[in-house]
Amino acid sequence: MARSRTAGALFALLISAAFTAQAELPANYAITLQTDTFPPFNMGPNSKSFARGDDVQGIDADTVRDIFRRAGIAYNLTLRGPWNRLYEQTRQQSAHGLFSVARTPQNAGLFKWVGPLAHHDSVLLAPAGKGLKFDSLAQAQGYQIGGHANGSVSLYLESQGITTSNSLNDAENLRKLLTGRIDLWAVADPVWRYYAQQQGVDESQLQVVLSYRSEPMYLALSPDTPEEVVSRLQNALDEVIAEGYAGCSKTPDLCYLIQNRSKTLAGSR
Repeated sequence: MARSRTAGALFALLISAAFTAQAELPANYAITLQTDTFPPFNMGPNSKSFARGDDVQGIDADTVRDIFRRAGIAYNLTLRGPWNRLYEQTRQQSAHGLFSVARTPQNAGLFKWVGPLAHHDSVLLAPAGKGLKFDSLAQAQGYQIGGHANGSVSLYLESQGITTSNSLNDAENLRKLLTGRIDLWAVADPVWRYYAQQQGVDESQLQVVLSYRSEPMYLALSPDTPEEVVSRLQNALDEVIAEGYAGCSKTPDLCYLIQNRSKTLAGSR
């Protein structure tokens, strides 16, 4: 009987501790989640550049909704631009989150992180008629390169000493490339394919000059985000990753974009 009472007391203590951990967050705590158009990871319906709630589509958007549900943390979600403004809001304002963000040496200390959500490849594109083909980034020096302000592709190039001329969105960079205002477009693959389709540009008109980096993407949270929130969200994402291809069931042809999440996760710990 004493052993039974001890076990019962221990169970009650564990339940109480779990309840206390869940109760650490303030009443009505919610995170303002934002992202910009970055297809197929985040996008609005019918190529719209603004969307709210369940209208925000894409692999990362689906995963983020799932982990917030599993973690029991309230949120409101908006897709809008420009990315540069969303980035600064998340860095400076409490209870904000931004996805899909690359974690780099330059920004690692600016946010708290949950991930990886997916990955993309960074490429340099040129008009196919230019006949360019590089073996290394060093060969890109001296070319006018279009990038996305505060986007991971541009930030990496800048960290390598390569200057980019940044636009507020990648759709503008595609137009600049085709009209000769830039020589190269630094962009994520497969993101560029969606913009080409949107603007009626055949992929054969563009050539990958160099594929130079595979980049995992994360949910970035305001630096003062409670550790309880970060822990619950990361644990929820760990569950999703362990289940395999959850997060791309709507688009099985894009599952390759999340296939290495478990390796990236293991390597970051």
